[in-house]
Amino acid sequence: MHRFAFMIHPLDISDITRKFPLARHLPAGLLERAVRYLPPLKTSYITGVRSPYGETEGWFVACPLTTRQMLSLPEKFVIERIIRTGRLAEKLGAEILGLGAMTSVVGDAGITVARNLNIAVTTGNSYTVATAIEATEKAAAMMDIDLPRAEVAIVGATGAIGAVCAKILARRCQNLTLIARNETKLARLAGEIKATSGLKARITSHSREALRRADVIITVTSAVDTVIEPGDLKPGAVVCDVARPRDVSRRVAEMRDDVLVIDGGVVEVPGKVNFNFNFGYPPGLAYACMAETMILALEGRIENFTLGRELTVEQIDTINRLAAKHGFRVAGFRSFELPVSAARVAAIRERARRKAALAR
Repeated sequence: MHRFAFMIHPLDISDITRKFPLARHLPAGLLERAVRYLPPLKTSYITGVRSPYGETEGWFVACPLTTRQMLSLPEKFVIERIIRTGRLAEKLGAEILGLGAMTSVVGDAGITVARNLNIAVTTGNSYTVATAIEATEKAAAMMDIDLPRAEVAIVGATGAIGAVCAKILARRCQNLTLIARNETKLARLAGEIKATSGLKARITSHSREALRRADVIITVTSAVDTVIEPGDLKPGAVVCDVARPRDVSRRVAEMRDDVLVIDGGVVEVPGKVNFNFNFGYPPGLAYACMAETMILALEGRIENFTLGRELTVEQIDTINRLAAKHGFRVAGFRSFELPVSAARVAAIRERARRKAALAR
C-alpha cells in the first residue's frame, strides 16, 4: 500500500481558536503573530480509501499559517514553513504529498517544495479543474443554459487553474471573457487561446461589467477577500466558486435566490473513508485537490504530477481517467457547504425567469 499526506492550513484565525479554544482569550493580532512560530502538526490519520484496484491511507498535516500570512509574509519564510511541514509528512511515512489551499499557490506552486523533499508532490489542481468544469456544465444544463452560446467568464484567468479552465472552455463555447488584474498576462493567454482554438476571447481587468453580462462564471482567484457581490450577477447565472477562501460573498446566498452558486471541486471518495477530521463536508466527501493525491497513491504513481503554473489539458484528461477507474466522482451540487437539490435548482431557474420577464 502506498501512503499519502495532504497539507492543510488555517484559513483565518478563527480556525486556530476552534482547534485551541483557550486561544480565543488572546487578542487576535497577538495570536496571529504567535502562530508563526508553531511547529508543523499531524492533524489526523485517514483510513478506508479503497477502490476495486487498491487501497491507501494517509495523514492530514498542518502548516500553521493563515491565508493572510501565506500571502503577506516574506515568500522565503512561507515556503520554508511549507517544506518543514512536508518533512513531517516524510517522517510519518507518506510517499506522496498533496498541497492544499494557499500552500499550492505561494511561490512557484510547489516546484521549490518538491525539490526540497524526498517524496513526490502534487498540488491537486488537475483534478480540481476537471471536476469544476464537469460540475459547471451539469449546472448550466439544469439551468437551461446553452453553454456553446452562453456568455462565459473566468475570474482569475491568469492563474494556473483559471488559465487551463479557459483553454478547455474555449473549445466548448463561443463567448468567453477572461478576467484578471494583469492585462499583459491576459493578452498573452488570449493569444494562446486564439492560436489553439481559434476563439477570440475578450479580456478585462474590470470584473463588474463582465460579471453582470455572464451566464456562466468560474471563479478561481487567490484573493483573501470576496470578489463577487450580490449586485454583480444577472438573474439565472451559474457561478462555480473554486477558490478557498471563497470568491463569492455569502451575501449572494442571502440576497440572490435567482442565481445558482456551486462549490467547485467536491467529490465522493470510494470506500469507507474516515478523515478523523472535520473540514466541513459530510462523511465520504473531499475536495478534488485532496482526491488527486489519493488517486495517485491508489494508482501507485508516486511522482510529481501537478506542479507549477502551466497545467496541461493532457494532465487533466489523465487524472480524470484515473479518477473514474478508481471510483471517484463529482458529488451532487453543494453551495456554501450545503447540498443543493434538483428541486432547489428548478426553483432558482423559475425565479430567474420571472425576474427576467419583469425586466423586459
